[in-house]
Amino acid sequence: MLVFDHMAVSALTLDAGVQTVEAALGVALQGAGAHPHMATHNRLLGLGDIYLEVIASDPAQPRPPWPRWFDLDHFTGPPRLTNWIAACEDLAAELAASPPGTGTPVALSRGPYSWQMAVPSDGILPWGGAFPALIQWEGTAHPAAALEDRGVRLTRLEVGHPEADTLRAALAGRMNDARVVIVPARTKAMQATFQTSHGVRVL
Repeated sequence: MLVFDHMAVSALTLDAGVQTVEAALGVALQGAGAHPHMATHNRLLGLGDIYLEVIASDPAQPRPPWPRWFDLDHFTGPPRLTNWIAACEDLAAELAASPPGTGTPVALSRGPYSWQMAVPSDGILPWGGAFPALIQWEGTAHPAAALEDRGVRLTRLEVGHPEADTLRAALAGRMNDARVVIVPARTKAMQATFQTSHGVRVL
């Protein structure tokens, strides 16, 4: 089974991504971190049982000899929600049940966190990134539990795609989270709605 874990907002620079999210949601992000294997860095926002990640290529690190996750090597335009991530207890089994191109497990760690992430060979997840990235956390440490509660909660993640029916079928029986809704759209697009102390906000 898959469990909704977090969402990723991609940006050309981390500062631009942070500014966009903080302006949209009215709260400050936390937890700066770096991923040497992918030469990326991020900031986080706790959403209760899940979290939001702003991620960008890190200019302080050399570009890796493989594609970065979330297709960051080809990202253009303003910061925006591009991906969602689902956790599992058996990554190998979930990959076997997933579409080709979902990725190959990569073992990673940072501070108290260790995990395996399925990374596509070209950096692009199935359905142009509309299919979730798969992650298996090792041990009990999880970023959401360590983040300060800023009173922001996700109420709806809308994943739009022209092939919504086939995407929905690929996840049928594997994930049950009422917050995630897959809908028909002319192009792949994602939109998240949040309840905050400032009212309803959309990203």
